[in-house]
Amino acid sequence: MLKRFATCWRRSFWFLIPLLGMTAAAVTTQDLNKARDRQDLAALDGSIAQLKQGGASSYQLALAYSYAAEVAMELHDKRKSESYAESGMDLAKKAVAEKESDAEYHRLLGNLCGQVIPANPLLGALKYGQCARDEINKAIHLDGKLALAYVSQGVGNYYLPSSMGGGVDLALKDFDHAISLNPQLAEAYLWKGIALRKANRETEARQAIQKALQLDPERQWAKQQLEKTPAK
Repeated sequence: MLKRFATCWRRSFWFLIPLLGMTAAAVTTQDLNKARDRQDLAALDGSIAQLKQGGASSYQLALAYSYAAEVAMELHDKRKSESYAESGMDLAKKAVAEKESDAEYHRLLGNLCGQVIPANPLLGALKYGQCARDEINKAIHLDGKLALAYVSQGVGNYYLPSSMGGGVDLALKDFDHAISLNPQLAEAYLWKGIALRKANRETEARQAIQKALQLDPERQWAKQQLEKTPAK
């Protein structure tokens, strides 16, 4: 009897092994993208909990927190965005420590450092501005063809005044370079449109945002930015 029980338990155990990893594996980058596009913060919270429970990598969790910080900012909740970004930063630092040579890990850490700043621009820039610049620069140094790194750099330049070494003109160069590296990158066109609107180039801005929506039709924030951009 005991022998039969032990045999059945072993068989059940081996059957369950694939299921133990399903929780983390079930959440993909595509899932995170879809939740971000819908501005579905509840879904992103659920993905973060699922990734934690499933023993996801530091990078996977940091990426989920970055998406959540992005959506919280789009929904005008700066404090929640700051909280998500700070949680993600520690994980991204761990990912970088585990694999120093990975450009995407540095890009994500730099992006998260930058996402903390808008909640408290003055103190945030003093505390995290250098991290954002250094990590994006490391990402570009490691992989000069990483288009998302130039988008992250452009966003930083967009928010940084020209008197402090940033500005719209520099941001536009970054976004254009990202597009030259990856013409299918909707994020680059979206931010290019936002920067063009800031430069009072509304017609070009609408064209860029429309291109972003052509590439990613479900992106709610892109639809909102198009509505904010006057048609001439």
